[in-house]
Amino acid sequence: MEKATFGAGCFWGVEAAFQCVKGVISTSVGYMGGWLRNPTYADVCSGKTGHAEVVEVVYDPSFVLYEDLLSVFWSIHDPTSLNRQGPDTGSQYRSVIFYHTAEQEAVARASKEQLQLSGRYKNAIVTDIKPALQFWRAEEYHQRYFEKHGLTTCRY
Repeated sequence: MEKATFGAGCFWGVEAAFQCVKGVISTSVGYMGGWLRNPTYADVCSGKTGHAEVVEVVYDPSFVLYEDLLSVFWSIHDPTSLNRQGPDTGSQYRSVIFYHTAEQEAVARASKEQLQLSGRYKNAIVTDIKPALQFWRAEEYHQRYFEKHGLTTCRY
């Protein structure tokens, strides 16, 4: 099993999208990229911790490739929008890929460049690509939020 970590706005919808991908073993929502240890949702929402809302994806690479996960990531948000996705604003909603290996970094950077050159977006892609740091699991009521509230629909 391998891990991939993505931030693409509110983690509820991001998690729901990845739960539907064949080969994804588990997902967890949480926080990454900031300085505060063991942050709470309120801490992160303050915009003062440096953390992004992220989804940690555990997947089986014999069923799904990292490139496929990146395709889902790019398709579920606007990577040209700085610190905003839909109605959600703030640095905690930034577009970010946290890589766990040098191979993931290379693949993510190539994927971003290819997407930028494709002409799909008029504006520059602002997605950060950074090394994975400590993952802080969010409070239990955030885990599988859409599923718990009957809102999960699979597109993948």
